[in-house]
Amino acid sequence: MEIPVKNDPVVAIAGVTGAVGAEFIATMNKRAFPVRRLKALASARSAGKTVDFRGQKILIEELNERSFDGVDIALFSAGGGISRKFAPIAVKAGAVVVDNSSAFRMDPDVPLVIPEINAIRIRDHKGIIANPNCSAITALVPLWPIHRANRIKRVILSTYQAASGAGAAAMEELLESTRASLDGRPFTPKVIPHPYAFNVFSHNTAVDPETGYNDEETKVIKETRKIFEDDRIAIGVTCVRVPVLRAHCEAITFECERPISEDEVRAILAKAPGVRIVDDRQKNYFPMPIDASGQDDVLVGRIRKDLSDPSGHSISMFVSADQLLKGAALNAVQIAELLPQRVTA
Repeated sequence: MEIPVKNDPVVAIAGVTGAVGAEFIATMNKRAFPVRRLKALASARSAGKTVDFRGQKILIEELNERSFDGVDIALFSAGGGISRKFAPIAVKAGAVVVDNSSAFRMDPDVPLVIPEINAIRIRDHKGIIANPNCSAITALVPLWPIHRANRIKRVILSTYQAASGAGAAAMEELLESTRASLDGRPFTPKVIPHPYAFNVFSHNTAVDPETGYNDEETKVIKETRKIFEDDRIAIGVTCVRVPVLRAHCEAITFECERPISEDEVRAILAKAPGVRIVDDRQKNYFPMPIDASGQDDVLVGRIRKDLSDPSGHSISMFVSADQLLKGAALNAVQIAELLPQRVTA
């Protein structure tokens, strides 16, 4: 085991017992992220239990106002309400917060960062850096290098979102409801508002009665414009939950200002960080959640002309990415890696 040195950061994880919290730990281990000491924080229900970290049993502490004393970096994935209450407390205590909730994403004073796109914005932080929505990250990692080469002016996007996006409890409910369905037993949903086994339904966030768009769709629209720093992009989004445990998929059609070919898109994406092309027409093999699960890259395939646009400005493609990794924990740890080390004496 690598021995922490004095100037390694003290890291706190708020929400350590959740699905993303577990991935924070796994990702820090995989990437050898330097940690002098880990503080594992959760609700009172989990206090006193332990989590494994680099051969040690770390005692889980109840999250409170003193939890961030002496902490350099705080990774949050405990929900928007917890973030709104405790992130400012962490900052006041001297920590830099990387927040995985939606609490601060649209705050003009908070950078919204995907390192492959706008890592430079990390320098603008005032204590809090926001991790984008998982669906936005999945789409924007491959769209950004294309946008840089030939400005994207319009995007139509449909998501196929896994249970992992709703947390560990939703993943367990999918398993339980599927077993019940196969056994012919009744099952009453507790986490997800609709039957999950063998079913597809509109994303389980509130729907705006005026626009008809749910919160997830609105997040993708607003966050895309903020991250790309381009309010002119026209975006249409439909977000759907599918009975997949882990890794989101998205069907994306985008229109560029100038004509663009399939070969150009493939050439751009072949060099793009965080992207892996999976596009075998002969074998009918394209991005799938089963392949994206546990992977750091966004898988991109089905790259083809949009036949509804005879001008040649539009391309369609299909992507998949692990929501718990690049869509959450990995992106946050990548941000933390780029922070100037803030250490206690």
